[in-house]
Amino acid sequence: MSVNLESLPELPRDEAFAITADFNADTDPRKVSLGAGVYRDENSKHWILPSVKSAKNILHDTPSLDHEYLPIPGFQPFLEAARDLILGEYDPSRSNVVSVQTISGTGANHLGAAFLAENHKPRNIFISNPTWSNHHLIWEVAGPNATQRLYPYYNPTDGSLDFEGMMSTLESDAVDGDVVILHACAHNPTGIDPTCQQWGSLAQLFKRKQLFAFFDCAYQGFATGDVDADAWAIRHFQRILFEDASEPQGMCIAQSFAKNFGLYGERVGAFHLVLPAHVSPAGPRSHLHRLIRAEISNPPLFGCRIVHTILSTPELKTIWLEDLRIMSGRIKRMQSLLKQHIEKHQGVGEWDHLESQIGMFSFTGLTPDQVSRLRDVHHIYLMQNGRASLSGVNEGNVKYIADAFAEVILHNE
Repeated sequence: MSVNLESLPELPRDEAFAITADFNADTDPRKVSLGAGVYRDENSKHWILPSVKSAKNILHDTPSLDHEYLPIPGFQPFLEAARDLILGEYDPSRSNVVSVQTISGTGANHLGAAFLAENHKPRNIFISNPTWSNHHLIWEVAGPNATQRLYPYYNPTDGSLDFEGMMSTLESDAVDGDVVILHACAHNPTGIDPTCQQWGSLAQLFKRKQLFAFFDCAYQGFATGDVDADAWAIRHFQRILFEDASEPQGMCIAQSFAKNFGLYGERVGAFHLVLPAHVSPAGPRSHLHRLIRAEISNPPLFGCRIVHTILSTPELKTIWLEDLRIMSGRIKRMQSLLKQHIEKHQGVGEWDHLESQIGMFSFTGLTPDQVSRLRDVHHIYLMQNGRASLSGVNEGNVKYIADAFAEVILHNE
């Protein structure tokens, strides 16, 4: 039976990109973007990291630089540097790691979903409530036969992590082989991460119930300014799952370099499949290559060259680590400053959660109606669920934003 393409309904716009489009079309001089997940400097301008500038200069001055096709899995020196950045020193006696290059973190998530749906065939995919909205769409498209399930994460009554609810749901509802999506650090959208002790309890649960951990890591180094601290959960899971385990399920990592290198449009990412040491990586690797060949043939070259140049050049890596501290430090200052200005208004309550949340985003607690009023009256743009990208806050607009937040909170009260 043929399909009449003219009868296809128009789907709603993707919210994140719609916010950016609406903000760009807004001509009001007071407008503020708190929607886009991109870093902005004190003047609300895009910031090219000094380490990235230096790496680009090195590459452009390299006479042998070419624009040839990469192999299907990508640029091997970059993949090794990416693997070691996220997992630490690679020990093949503990596990086999298959790494392939992807189109940023979205591509890594999609490739992982397609690979697991086809070869692992999980019954359930557990996703935190709330989460990055694209997690749901990716699994809807790439793994439609798996049932999407939510596990509790955010407690709206006090803005805390619902760790008991999370553990209880996974304990009672997840079964052998189920895939669980975990945010490695700077949980999007809440900015709330488990403690090391809580990560330890989760790792033991995954090991005992034979669950498959799928880490999404988009903010390593950007969350706290410390690349090792932000990778702690992943490294701990690898250590627990692959030591003294006869039949570990494995785990995988979707790794993005958009935020922590400021390479948003270069789409640099990697997917790492971690297997038990006794499992040959040849089969899984070939299936990943098949999926890549069908979808993109091979990944882009220039962005991964930038990342590799920085990670493999000690002087540039030192500069990059300082770049991370500058970005994360400025956001932390804006969190404190925004909290101070909001709490100057009577009746708005306490805003301690602005300082306790980690990373670029704040889960403000504003309602959809309040978010709509912020947009319509004050020309401040953020996600309908109240997620705000605090990189859009600076000393020049923080009072205006705080006053607007207070106005929508107190409106009609």
